[in-house]
Amino acid sequence: MEKIVEHGLLYDFYGELLTAHQRQIYEDAVYQDMSLAEIADIHGISRQGVHDLIRRCDKILAQYEERLGLVKKFGLIKEKAQHMEALTGELLKEADKADSGKAAKQEIARRQGDTEKLLQIQKLSSEILDVL
Repeated sequence: MEKIVEHGLLYDFYGELLTAHQRQIYEDAVYQDMSLAEIADIHGISRQGVHDLIRRCDKILAQYEERLGLVKKFGLIKEKAQHMEALTGELLKEADKADSGKAAKQEIARRQGDTEKLLQIQKLSSEILDVL
């Protein structure tokens, strides 16, 4: 399963750099889960030709990732945004608990300002995760 996800991510990032013919066959194999025989019949080539083309596409996509590292960077950004969202959630829970106790008016006002900032950070991290 992990390999399928990896192939999908590589294709999502670099698929447009393949030729139209390569893209069609790769999509049939990876996204449509068609057999080599089915793809060969549709495109009028041999099963061996389909197999070789898919392997070549895998190699090309892996080379793009090796050079550009976009999938790796995507994973790191997603991981950090998830961490940021979790941390702000924890801080907001702590702020809710603290506000229920008795504190000076200035302290409550400061906490409300901090809470607003945390809500903004949480919203931004959610927006980043939605885009990713």
